[in-house]
Formats: sequence, structure tokens, C-alpha cells
Amino acid sequence: MHPTDLPLSGRTALVTGVSRLRGIGFATASMLASLGANVVIHHYRPHDLDQPWGGDDLDEVRSGIAAVLAPGAAMADHHADLRDPAAIDPLLDAASVLTDRLDILVCNQALTGGDGSIFDMTPDRLDAHWQTNARASLLLTAGLARRRRQELGGAGIDIARPGDRVADFGPFDAPTGHVVWMTSGQGHGAMVGEIAYATSKAALAGITRSVARELLDVGIVLNTVNPGPVNTGYLDADTTDRDLSGVADWITTQPFGRVGRPSDPASLIGWLCTPAGSWVVGQVVTSDGGFSL
Repeated sequence: MHPTDLPLSGRTALVTGVSRLRGIGFATASMLASLGANVVIHHYRPHDLDQPWGGDDLDEVRSGIAAVLAPGAAMADHHADLRDPAAIDPLLDAASVLTDRLDILVCNQALTGGDGSIFDMTPDRLDAHWQTNARASLLLTAGLARRRRQELGGAGIDIARPGDRVADFGPFDAPTGHVVWMTSGQGHGAMVGEIAYATSKAALAGITRSVARELLDVGIVLNTVNPGPVNTGYLDADTTDRDLSGVADWITTQPFGRVGRPSDPASLIGWLCTPAGSWVVGQVVTSDGGFSL
């Protein structure tokens, strides 16, 4: 296939939370690159260095994605602590500079660790997960939406009352952009000991339809993906942060005898961002191999 025939040829994607070779972010950035996109990756290495598995060599991460770029496609990477709202617009600006456009935003950043049960929940734990997982995704999306509205000839920020509509620039021949959020399995079953994390992810799943409806006014398509249990290293004895007693037996009870691989949700995300997947709008899509059933 000629590079210009690839479904994401000429488009530019920003994927956050790309710093580990076994991570969903790396798999997603690689998938988008293989589909022809220019790719901008975001990372925040201090978070990884605090984890049991440590941080990967970022040069290896960059090289892995560069190896699957389509001929002529470009990539860049940026470091930012997305808990800081002041980091949002500079990251979007930096991502847009690569090709003078930004078409795809995948909000994959997530805080790992520092959680607990409802019995030991604290304001700091709740705030940390909210800031990283939910607030950053909402602010990144808001920033992209405002940029798109300005490109379409819209004015500045509106202060809308409940039920108010902003200016609708449609109908559109095709989406003007794609946004993908990441949720978790909190809607399918209990996530014991992960109350702060599950709360932040539930917020994204719960607001998906409302935000998706507003984004349609500027032609942006939003969907949220629940990847189910994906082994990014936390189910391996040498890199885990939890008790793995009985886990191997539990995995054999799954419909296909395994848990997810990072490539599984990455394949779904890649498809959702192509023209073939663009008729799926405002949905929370579970990709878990039947785990939730």
C-alpha cells in the first residue's frame, strides 16, 4: 500500500502517557503511526520511576514508534506534568507545531498507585487521580475544541447555561478530528482498593455523551474506551505491585485463556480514528475479550 493510501495519512495525532514499551500508550501511538499518522507522544517520566517496574529508556520508546512510521511521516515527543493545568495549552501548541494541525487526541495518561479503599480515602488521593485522569483529559479536549472552533471562524469562550447550545458549524463532510478517552471497568464490577482511580475513570465514562454532543458542533468525534484487564507488566512477578496468588489460574478461566495485550485496545482506538470507525460517536466501548461477561 502506498503511504498516501493509509487511512490516517496526513493526519497528526497526540497520544498522552507514552513512556513504557509495554504500555497501552506506546501500542496506540505505534498503531496510529502504522496507519499513516504523524505522531506526537507525551510522557512524564517521574511517574514511571516511582513504579515497581521503573521507567523505560525513552530513546527506545521513540525508536520503537519511529520504526513503524509511514514514509514521510513525522514524530515528536514532549514532557509535561498534566496535573498542572498550565501544562495543557503548551502541550497542545507543541503538538500542533509538528505539521501545523492536530487531528487526533488520545488521552491515555493515568495515575498509578497512591489509591486505597473507601475506609482510607483522603482528599489528596481523590484530587491526585481526578487531576491526572479526568481533569487533564477534559482540559485537553476543551483546548482542542476551542482551537477547532477558531479555525472554523468561531469566537472566544462562551459561558453557557444548562441546555444552551454553542454555535453549530455543521453539517460536515467528515469529522474534523477525533478524541479518545480511556475509562476502566468500574461499570462492570467492583474495583476494590481503587476507589480514587475508579472515581476519576467513572467521571469520564459518565460525561462522554454530553461532551460528545457538544463536540459535534465543531465536527469532532469523541468516544471512550474501556480496555478491560490488560497486562502492561503488573501481572508479571518481576514487575508487579500486587499479590499474584491465584492469578495464573484465574487467567485460564477467561474466554480466550488470556487477558488483554496492549495491542488489543490500540487496534480499537486506531480503527475509531479512521474514516471506517467515524460513525461511532459518543460511545463507551469495552474491549475486553468477554471478561465483563
